[in-house]
Amino acid sequence: MEQTQSLNRLVAHFAKLPGIGVKTAQRLAYYVINMPEEDVRQFARDMEEARAKVRYCGVCGNLSEEETCEICGDVKRDASIICVVKDARDVQAIEKTHEFRGLYHVLGGTISPLEGVGPDDIAIKPLLGRLDGAVKEVILATNPDVQGEATAAYISRLISPLGVEVTRIAHGIPIGAELEYADEVTIARAIEGRQRMKG
Repeated sequence: MEQTQSLNRLVAHFAKLPGIGVKTAQRLAYYVINMPEEDVRQFARDMEEARAKVRYCGVCGNLSEEETCEICGDVKRDASIICVVKDARDVQAIEKTHEFRGLYHVLGGTISPLEGVGPDDIAIKPLLGRLDGAVKEVILATNPDVQGEATAAYISRLISPLGVEVTRIAHGIPIGAELEYADEVTIARAIEGRQRMKG
């Protein structure tokens, strides 16, 4: 009975993860209980360590183990271009293309009135604070869904009067798709085909 309760608790934890249903949670739990003990201990240590060490970059909001992420700290990156994305997973998706050499800004979400998320709930003010004279272009690379489009339009209206060029990634990404699941070629083409936005 004790083991069943433990297994049920493990299933419940896995089921809390995004995109994991009960059946997948059960498969994962059964997999874990059949793993060698040392692998389970290492898995638990790695989760604890990641949770303790990983933080948000103080400049762009990307994930990092340092105060400033590797991308922001790389002097070879083009600091005149900032690519604005919804979350850190999108940074990784774009980085895999090896096409973009500018900097990033992670919003930490998108505007969604139905979910109670307004402009003040995401990192728009810090983005505006980064727009000194050195930044010439802001690429809006939010997902091509209703929330992503609304967020891009809102940011474009704020930035356009500042004399900074605002572009939007081309829609090589299908409408309704998540950026993190797109392949490298599609993302690279979307970045290359970005378009100027009207304020």
